[in-house]
Amino acid sequence: MRGRALVTTIVSEGEVSPALVFSEMKALHKKENRRKIMAKYTDTIDLYSDDGKLLKSGVTLERISPLVNPAIKRIIDLTKRTIAVNLGGMQKGLATGKVGKGQILGRELDLDLVGNKDAIIGKIKDMVDVEGGDTVVREFNGGNLLLVEAPKARLEAASTYDAAITSVASATTYAIIDQFNVNAFDGSMVKAAAWGGYPHTQDMAGAGVSSVLAIPQMNEGIGYALRNIPANHLVMMTQRNAMQGAALSSTFEQAGEFEMGAAIGPFERAQLLAYAYQGLNANNLVYDLVKENGATGTIGSVVQSLVERAIEDKVIVAGKKGGYFQFYDTKDPMMWNAYTSAGTLAATMVNCGAGRFAQAVSSSLLYFNDLIEHETGLPGCDYGRVMGTAVGFSFFSHSIYGGGGPGIFNGNHVVTRHAAGMAMPCVVAACAVDAGTQMFTPESTSKIYGETYGKEEVFSKPMQAIANGA
Repeated sequence: MRGRALVTTIVSEGEVSPALVFSEMKALHKKENRRKIMAKYTDTIDLYSDDGKLLKSGVTLERISPLVNPAIKRIIDLTKRTIAVNLGGMQKGLATGKVGKGQILGRELDLDLVGNKDAIIGKIKDMVDVEGGDTVVREFNGGNLLLVEAPKARLEAASTYDAAITSVASATTYAIIDQFNVNAFDGSMVKAAAWGGYPHTQDMAGAGVSSVLAIPQMNEGIGYALRNIPANHLVMMTQRNAMQGAALSSTFEQAGEFEMGAAIGPFERAQLLAYAYQGLNANNLVYDLVKENGATGTIGSVVQSLVERAIEDKVIVAGKKGGYFQFYDTKDPMMWNAYTSAGTLAATMVNCGAGRFAQAVSSSLLYFNDLIEHETGLPGCDYGRVMGTAVGFSFFSHSIYGGGGPGIFNGNHVVTRHAAGMAMPCVVAACAVDAGTQMFTPESTSKIYGETYGKEEVFSKPMQAIANGA
């Protein structure tokens, strides 16, 4: 309104040329825009890519916040609204009577779902649409896989993100029944192919329709939904790129920390710094550490490199001496934590990359931080919580318990949930460089997510997307 009043006044009084009017308007717009985006923190970072190239310099810290960055908002929005439909898998399951992780002999249905994909897609769109044309469906692998983007209106009118998967699952079920004129007796098989075992199971076990998010009932605490994504899913969504996988994992983990209320007041800066340096390769720290130690380095040499870099960047300074031991001090524990977070990821990539095995991630998390504490007298990553997480993680992932490899873990798990978003990115990176040593490989558990979500650049290359959004 102020701008409109200014134009009216200048033009009516005939004092200046139209060019000056637009110049004044532009200046006013810039002034008001600056007021809106005034920096919340004095910290600035340079964002680098997974290959060490500068993406954007002088980024103020709040620009990578999940509350501010448009690319992160889009990642979260699509994560909630985008649903995968495995038409090819449903067709094979129905042909053999295998639905919902079970098999019923004599209930086989020979339906050419893929051959009729255009008609099925059209029906799904019509039923899921709210305002006409607001449902987006993408085809992959010749129509064997669909990626359905449900309208925002459905989630805005719902209390949870359930509305996306329920609407798509129901639409898929009815579209198939309608297209092939399936009778009431066989309709339940089509429903089971789309919905899986639900409601006999709590989740949609064995469903042909799936989301990268677990249903809310599977989240073990308030705000854990975005953290409840298995590492293997993220590995496949980022095409086995360790740093992009860590970035996507860190994005979900830190967005989860915000949702949980763990990034309020002074803790917001702490979480954003850890996200910047570990997840988004701020100031090229992770890349530099891996490059310096990748060929012949060890966890211990990464410790050495990180301490040298921290001294050089004046994050830590030499403090008192205790006999032969040199203690270090820091005036910025949050920045030190960001450096140790980056170091933990770099050490994981160096160690697990050397052996091409994911199983070493738990010992990498543990001993990098044990060594860093002994080297400096300062706390390790996440002030000791990553080290504590690593102890339980090694037992649950491959010790005498041995329930499953690191790839099936997520930030909602009873073992890995205790670290504030700084452990899971390392797990994803480790699984990305793994050469097939896991019992449950990413290809066996999460292939569909790579072939659908992984085709979207905002998921496959989050570092570039977030830098552009900053």
